[in-house]
Amino acid sequence: MIEAILKGFALGLLLVISVGPVVFTIIKQSLNNGHVGGFSFVAGVWVSDFILVILSNAFTELVKQLLEYKQLIGYVGSIFLIGMGVYFCFFKKVELRSEENDKSFRFGKREFAKLFASGFIINTFNPSVIFFWLVNATALSISHSLKQRIVIFSVCLLMNMAADVGKVMLAGKLRKRLTLHNLSIINKISGSILIAFGIALVYSIIFLPDKFH
Repeated sequence: MIEAILKGFALGLLLVISVGPVVFTIIKQSLNNGHVGGFSFVAGVWVSDFILVILSNAFTELVKQLLEYKQLIGYVGSIFLIGMGVYFCFFKKVELRSEENDKSFRFGKREFAKLFASGFIINTFNPSVIFFWLVNATALSISHSLKQRIVIFSVCLLMNMAADVGKVMLAGKLRKRLTLHNLSIINKISGSILIAFGIALVYSIIFLPDKFH
């Protein structure tokens, strides 16, 4: 059991220190919408991770079938990432709320649902996240029992959730020092990163086909 906990810790650490579009989007949403917006977004990410982990571990045959469609998943993910990046760079309006406005602002169900769905979709259609869970679930299923895998992935997910909470809280503190101009720049940087990830994914599919076969 200790071995399973240590492996879960190592897997979680790998996930936490990995830099991807989800990380930057969590910070951006927290900066633009405060703690409630940040937690709304990461809640969608967490639900996505839970579903991917359950599917990866419960249906080994599904894992094998999904791995045969890596190219299609890659194209869908790249289109979504580039589309989100273009939106953040050129169409997303930035609003800077004061402390007084923050206190009176009510984060409605519609806003929560939009950010939740955004977090869920961007994480679910991120091929690197899908491959991370699928590959590790497949590898661990060979040498570990279901009980051991439950421990490993539970520790991993808890570490990732704790890291996401830290990102949201840290971004909230930084928000007080940011101007409307700086927020606009962060939006463009975040959008550019999303576009870069999308383009890099398309490049890998076209010019590095061995990774997707």
